[in-house]
Amino acid sequence: MIFSNSKHAVLSVLIATAIGGVMVTDAFAQSRSAERNNERRGGKNKATKAEPLYPQATRQEPDGKSSAKLGSKLQKLIDTYNDQKFPETRTLADEILANSAANDYDKSLAAQLASQAAYQTEDNVAAKKYLQQVLQFNGLDNNGHYQSLLMLAQLQLQDDETAAGLATLDKYFAETKSAKPEELVIKGQALYQTQRYAEAIPLLQQAIAGATEPKDSWNQLLMAAMAEAGQTGEAVKQAEGIVARNPNDKKAQLNLASMYMQADQMDKAAAVMDKLRAAGQLTEEREYKQLYSIYANTENKEKDVIAVINEGLQKGILKPDYQVYLALAQSYYYSDQVPQAIDAWQKAAPLSKDGETYLNLARVLHSEGRVPEAKQAAQQALAKGVKNQADAKKIINLK
Repeated sequence: MIFSNSKHAVLSVLIATAIGGVMVTDAFAQSRSAERNNERRGGKNKATKAEPLYPQATRQEPDGKSSAKLGSKLQKLIDTYNDQKFPETRTLADEILANSAANDYDKSLAAQLASQAAYQTEDNVAAKKYLQQVLQFNGLDNNGHYQSLLMLAQLQLQDDETAAGLATLDKYFAETKSAKPEELVIKGQALYQTQRYAEAIPLLQQAIAGATEPKDSWNQLLMAAMAEAGQTGEAVKQAEGIVARNPNDKKAQLNLASMYMQADQMDKAAAVMDKLRAAGQLTEEREYKQLYSIYANTENKEKDVIAVINEGLQKGILKPDYQVYLALAQSYYYSDQVPQAIDAWQKAAPLSKDGETYLNLARVLHSEGRVPEAKQAAQQALAKGVKNQADAKKIINLK
């Protein structure tokens, strides 16, 4: 029996990893649709033997022949699935699964098609149940059997059944001896998400080494795992190696800057980001925020913070929000540009969730002898709420 479908079952697992304060997100997709090629010759169906995907598998393949009594029912099931009639596919598959005349192959194939139909209609619970039946009846060849096992693992991980998903993956790798990079990454990602960073690292390294063109997201995941495992130096080397191979890749440069930040190498991080800025490649708000944050965490770089923030505001890339004005105010103040600091604090204070910024503004205004303005700021601080009400009242009561 042969079946095909133009739409493959694609399972996606989203990576969201914080690297140096920058959210790196990317989707890992794995397409394993447990299908065979359909070749019609001379008006008859003729199955061509698929290339073995698992030549080192430990499982002994069954004969994989349908029973004579179920031949027409299986063909109807296949045709219905190929026509993308997914609810009807499940109905027909359930009938075969309940038929006492069906052999293990019939039931395995029916469950396999039903799992695909359930997945296509976003019924993961049913898809997993059918996949477990495929494995239970054990009637498919190694290609179909192990693709079903892998799909089950992916669905379990997608549904946050991490322990079950990892156990299924362990069984898959133990029996298939697979070393396919895209499959190793699935397990590496699952281990990362369960904070088993030291275990994830060698798998991800093996996947990257074995891939002709490893995905950028794989390298990002490896760097994140290394950083979380305390291997910051190795993460930096990984990031530097990627930049060396792709010197014009902006994302690689940003990741390198993030790794330098995590390694507390702020000067190097700033150098990378400034090079991008000089080339006009900083085009997103988070990129400007990353650069001024680097300078804000480096001694004697207040003037650089001011320059980056003002440039970002002038270009309309930075939004004039509380954090931006607060960083600007502090940088002006610590570089002895008090009037400009006061102006920035006056813009930040109304955007604050409480009155603490108003109180700081009141203190600075008082120190500058601008008592009426200081009193007004202290009153606004009390109105928005401050922990130290005594300080605010003291300024309000100034003579």
